[in-house]
Amino acid sequence: MGGGSGRDGDLSLAVFVLPDPDADPEQAERLARRLRAEIAELDVESAGWAPGAAPPPGAKGADPVAIGAIVVALSASGGVFASVVDTVRDWLGRQTGRHRVVLTVEGDTIELERATADQQRDLVEAFLRRHPDR
Repeated sequence: MGGGSGRDGDLSLAVFVLPDPDADPEQAERLARRLRAEIAELDVESAGWAPGAAPPPGAKGADPVAIGAIVVALSASGGVFASVVDTVRDWLGRQTGRHRVVLTVEGDTIELERATADQQRDLVEAFLRRHPDR
């Protein structure tokens, strides 16, 4: 799949967990594992690790370290893409600290961080509108 559309309309979504700079490595790893587990509970084809992956160009912050780059394989049918994005947004809203999550699909990237519910909703809705067939 390699980061975009694959055979038969499958889609690959990259999810980068960028922990709070004050988080210790063990805490950051736990955060990424919890998010991966929540995503894996959805109707996704797979949710695996992409060890050594770097966040996409343009991700905010100086020298961010992706602790747990998650690669999610999705089927093109069923609206699972929106469910994954909503799950990430909800997960982020339950965290303390200044964690961020970067999502990349088909060369399009969105960075989510703690914001008001209205700000998050507007940002996510705009991202989802750019991928209406997913």
